[in-house]
Amino acid sequence: MSEKRSFPWRSAGALFFFLSAMAGFSMGVTVTERPDLAAAGMLARAYYSLSLFVVGGLDLGTPTGGPFAWRGLVWLAYFGAPILAASTLIEALLRAIAPRHWRLRPLKNHIIVAGTGGLPRTYLRLLREHDRKVTVVVVGSGTDSSADEEIGEVLGAQLVTGDLAHASCMKKLRVASASMVFLLDDHSLRNYETASKLIRLVPGLKQKIVIHCGDLRFMRAMENTRIAQDCATFNIYQMAASALVRNQLLQHFHASKNKDIVIIAGFGRFGQTIVEELQQSAGDNIDTVAIIELDAYRKVLVADEQLAFADRYRRELFEGDIAYPEVWEHLAREIPIGGDNTVFVLGTGREEENLRTALWLRRQYPDAMVIARSLRPSRYAAEVGDEHDIISISITQLVEENVPRSWVAG
Repeated sequence: MSEKRSFPWRSAGALFFFLSAMAGFSMGVTVTERPDLAAAGMLARAYYSLSLFVVGGLDLGTPTGGPFAWRGLVWLAYFGAPILAASTLIEALLRAIAPRHWRLRPLKNHIIVAGTGGLPRTYLRLLREHDRKVTVVVVGSGTDSSADEEIGEVLGAQLVTGDLAHASCMKKLRVASASMVFLLDDHSLRNYETASKLIRLVPGLKQKIVIHCGDLRFMRAMENTRIAQDCATFNIYQMAASALVRNQLLQHFHASKNKDIVIIAGFGRFGQTIVEELQQSAGDNIDTVAIIELDAYRKVLVADEQLAFADRYRRELFEGDIAYPEVWEHLAREIPIGGDNTVFVLGTGREEENLRTALWLRRQYPDAMVIARSLRPSRYAAEVGDEHDIISISITQLVEENVPRSWVAG
């Protein structure tokens, strides 16, 4: 995703004043204390032009002589350069000494984001693509200097060190005036706890809070709680899986003459949510779902606790590593794979193995649909996919493309 930056007005102003003084001196404008300045060399004129930002022309005297228009430019630099320098210094001092609650006092209709990890920064980049003006306050621990720099300098958010669950932090951030609050911390329980405290203190925040839960089992267990019903909850893998099924798999299923066979290699959070989405959206289009995982039986039992298996299709489990050919040989003996109604989804956490196996499967089964997953967008994986008819997807890209518009635009 490309990062948009605001126009550097301060730098442009400094360059304008410097060039104005240089041009005026070069066109014959003199000064009372340095009458020979117009005849001086380029370096001397540049030196005195830069000195306007520091001493404002006190050691040069006032502009005189030369064409009227060029003298006017020098006068403009005489006033503009020191004002610009002084305003920059004053702003820096205020940032250094002003207490955070004083800087945050004007907040209204702002967005609050809790967390400074990868997901909060991904959301901020997406938000800035849609809205450059909305005020955003990010609450974090302040332990990651590189993340803090990106959030403040590149993404244009105000960074506050603290804990949003504390009443004092809520007061400083004026949560009652916030348009939305995003709880994107890596700790799922902490996000729910913070949401509970926010709503208890500010009931008007109901339906304005978005909670990310990284633990799918926990999120499903909390579905019927008051907080989950008062707030929007999501999991990035569930959002990505829903987008994949809706935008890629359903179209393939409808185009297939026979019911489809779906092989899911990797039954972690992404694989589990794909199965969940398939059961809800495409159960009637599926003949068989095959799951390949090192401990497939245990993971399926855990998933079945909260996701009832649909008996509309056949389910087969194969324990093993997708890197080993015997796993695929065993699968081929049990299931008639290879036709245009076969879909391979390589969704393990090993990106290199997903791509390598995808290339191998493409050679073995040229008519099948092959999907290889990575966590973040990879230009190289996309190029390989284009060359060999493999669909390359990334969790980050799927999430960015399917974030609700209400979260990023008014």
